[in-house]
Amino acid sequence: MNNPIFFILPIFCLLCICRTALANECVILLHGLARTEKSMNKMADALTEEGYSVVNFSYPSRKHTIETLAERYIPRALARCGEHETVSFVTHSLGGIVLRQYQQTREIEHLHRVVMLGPPNRGSQVVDAMRDVPGFKLLNGPAGLQLGTGPDSVPLALGPAQGEVGVIAGSRSINLILSLYLPNPDDGKVSVENTKFDGIADHLIVHVSHPFLMKDKEVIRQTIYFLANGGFDHSAA
Repeated sequence: MNNPIFFILPIFCLLCICRTALANECVILLHGLARTEKSMNKMADALTEEGYSVVNFSYPSRKHTIETLAERYIPRALARCGEHETVSFVTHSLGGIVLRQYQQTREIEHLHRVVMLGPPNRGSQVVDAMRDVPGFKLLNGPAGLQLGTGPDSVPLALGPAQGEVGVIAGSRSINLILSLYLPNPDDGKVSVENTKFDGIADHLIVHVSHPFLMKDKEVIRQTIYFLANGGFDHSAA
C-alpha cells in the first residue's frame, strides 16, 4: 500500500475528468472594433491550454451596423461550436455589445458564462466627441458611430445581462488626448463606470489600457477563473 502509484492514480484520473468536462464547453472569442481574431490569439492559446474548445471568431467590425453584425455573425460563431454541452463567450470592447445585441432577440441555448473586457456597455464619450471629426467614420465604420452616449447609442438601448456575466475594466490610459473626454478612471477608450450594466455577476478593475486587455496575463488568469467559478479572484486585487 506504500506504492506511490496508489496516490498518483486518483489525482491523474481527476485531472482527466476535469479536462474532459472543459472540452465539452465551447468558448467563443469576439474581438473588438477594427481588430481581427489575431488580437485574441493569446487568450485563445491560454483557454485551449486549459482544455476548452475554443472558437476564435473574426467578423468585419467596420463594415456593418451593430444590429447587422449580431444577426449575421453570432449564428456563424455558434455553428462552429458544434454539439458542445455548453457555450461561453469572451469578448473585447465592441464584441460584447454585438453579443448583447444578439441576445435582445435570440436566446443562446446552453449559455454558460460570459467575460467582457473593456465593453462600452453605457457607451463611450469618445464617440460623442469624435464622431464628426473627418476620418472617424472611415476608421470605425457604422458600428463605431453607434457606441456613443447620445440618443442613437445602441449600448444604452440594450437590456440587462443574460446568463452569468463578468466585466473586466481597464483603469490605465496610454491615450491621454482621448482620456480628456472620459470620466476618470478610464482605459483610454471607455470609462470604468461605463463598462457596467444591470445584472452582471461580477466586476473587476485592472490597471491595463484598452488595447492590451485581452493580452494581459492577469486579465487572462481572471478570465479563466471566472469561466470556472462564476466570479473573479478579488483576493489578488
